[in-house]
Amino acid sequence: MLTIIKQGWSTFKSIFTGMGVTIRHFFGPSVTLQYPDERYELPENSRAKLYVNIDDCIGCNLCARACPVNCIDIETVPATADVDLGKTSTGNPKRFWLTRFDIDMAKCMYCDLCVHPCPTDCIYMVPEYEYSEFDRTNLIYHFSNLEPEKIAEVKEKAEIEAAEKKKKREEMQKAKAEAARKKKEMEAKKEENEKSGDDDNAPSKPESDGGE
Repeated sequence: MLTIIKQGWSTFKSIFTGMGVTIRHFFGPSVTLQYPDERYELPENSRAKLYVNIDDCIGCNLCARACPVNCIDIETVPATADVDLGKTSTGNPKRFWLTRFDIDMAKCMYCDLCVHPCPTDCIYMVPEYEYSEFDRTNLIYHFSNLEPEKIAEVKEKAEIEAAEKKKKREEMQKAKAEAARKKKEMEAKKEENEKSGDDDNAPSKPESDGGE
């Protein structure tokens, strides 16, 4: 009997405690956020949408390598000798055209691992979380600011310059091989001449007199 009373008292006590909390909040000020007219301010270190300041990107590909889900897709083309792409705001020289810099936020796991390796701090997360889409392809953000015509132009120039460099390199290797061959032939000829000279200078063996 005593056990039943204790259990009953514990049950009613739990109910009254919960109701007391509810009643206190019922008569207190409202804390409901009237979304979308009101929005929470995200903290500075919040992880939300990725953004790339493309003017500061040097195309090092470190962020794409650090991404564990491969949501960053980068394509670069080396700048030709007649083009100066300038420097970033941090003073790093820019040597590549960024023909593609895409981030698929549908794949992103918000790990923030791509942010820290960047030498120019051009990729970071912004406090923006309202970017839901009905079509997943709309979650692929394109940050390259080059037009298709410009991309085709820089690729063509880079291919021509690469072909010229390859041709010069092959010619240099051929010339070097030819010079090495000639040097080897000269050394062999010199060695042969020295050998023949030694044979000519060798003392002749005296002939024996048959009458003695």
